[in-house]
Amino acid sequence: MPIDALERLGRNFWLKVFALALAVAAWAYLRLTPNPIIAARFVQQFSVPITTTGLSSDRLASFTEKQAVVSVIVPRGGAPIRPDEIRAVLDLEGRAPGVYNVPIQVIAPKLDIKSLSPASVTLSIESVEERSLRVGFHYVGDAHRGVVVSRVAVDPAVATLRGPSSDLARVSNVRIDVVLPPLPKALDAMQRPIATDERGNEVPNVVISPDLVRVRADFVSAQIKS
Repeated sequence: MPIDALERLGRNFWLKVFALALAVAAWAYLRLTPNPIIAARFVQQFSVPITTTGLSSDRLASFTEKQAVVSVIVPRGGAPIRPDEIRAVLDLEGRAPGVYNVPIQVIAPKLDIKSLSPASVTLSIESVEERSLRVGFHYVGDAHRGVVVSRVAVDPAVATLRGPSSDLARVSNVRIDVVLPPLPKALDAMQRPIATDERGNEVPNVVISPDLVRVRADFVSAQIKS
């Protein structure tokens, strides 16, 4: 190397070393320090109800998981996020009765989703069916020796039941509970019929139409006048 080139290199040598060290330090800072844009964000969790879509009216989906926890990356100082901006949806379009594991789809426009729990839901799909049964009577309360039922009627006399096939198959009766009075009286009231199994227990998930029926009964004295 020519002597003049070495002389030029030697001029301000320590200044050049300091400049090089400063450049290395600046590179290391930009390379290793977290991005301030990323650091200015935080994660917020929302618990939202799990809903279904695409299920036909003659099908019913049953599943135990009712809420999904959605984690959203939120910019600090940004507009607050409302829970109703986030939806957790199970797409059941075209599914026949059976058991499925269906992924949850998060619908949250313009939001950065970090995580979702659970990611999927195991559910069963059943057919919704209808059947008709006559409305019967079930007398409840203490029996009073001095009072008997002389007449009892319900309008309408037949009720329509609608529900999942498995629950509907358990129904053996539709009944009205009639309370026995301590004294003779006339009853004229609107009451709710219930669907029961063979043991008399109410069967859930069965809708009865109409939900109220008119019950008329006469409770009279058991003594027979001569």
